[in-house]
Amino acid sequence: LRTPHYSSPDEYPGSTAKCWYWNMTSLRVIGGTAKGQRLRSVPGDTTRPVTDRVKEALFNILGADIQGAAFLDLFGGTGAIGIEALSRGAAYVLFTDLNRLPVETIRANLKSTRLEERGEVLRADALTLLERVPQRQFDYVYIAPPQYKGLWKEALRKLDAHPEWLSDDAWVIVQIHPIEYEPVQEGLGLVNLVDFEQRHYGSTLLVFLTLKAEE
Repeated sequence: LRTPHYSSPDEYPGSTAKCWYWNMTSLRVIGGTAKGQRLRSVPGDTTRPVTDRVKEALFNILGADIQGAAFLDLFGGTGAIGIEALSRGAAYVLFTDLNRLPVETIRANLKSTRLEERGEVLRADALTLLERVPQRQFDYVYIAPPQYKGLWKEALRKLDAHPEWLSDDAWVIVQIHPIEYEPVQEGLGLVNLVDFEQRHYGSTLLVFLTLKAEE
């Protein structure tokens, strides 16, 4: 199991509603080769936003392990997380989203950041996709679905039932609002995945899971 890199993942108090609004109007890449590049946002409220503070904390935790990694950005939205991964050296990112506007937005953001050669965008239902035989295994799977619909739990159940999507030491990372959370092992009945870390940043909770070690 890789060791998390906790260089500055301090929690901060208070609501992030204003940060979310700022983020939706001023999306940008914050590290790597595309640092500073602006990203388009998706019109409407169908995507789950992520602040620069959360992105910075997340990629501080991942550290240099992101370099050369295969990354699956489920419920891609603007593609901000997967694009950040590419900018920081991920070898390949697969973005998925069910809706046309996010798919078009991700493609435009990949083009504007000149990272399209290492990114693939698939318009598909994430839960249905995870039932298919994967074309490759992934080192990271990022799950940030629309809020308050329980989709994060369904995605975890699908991955747990189809661990062939994951490399041996893969991490699954869930981004939700803290009020959405329920204990993973007891509540979801997972067999193959186990949670090993949580990080709380205002109105964002990151939950980290990995495959259980073989006994």
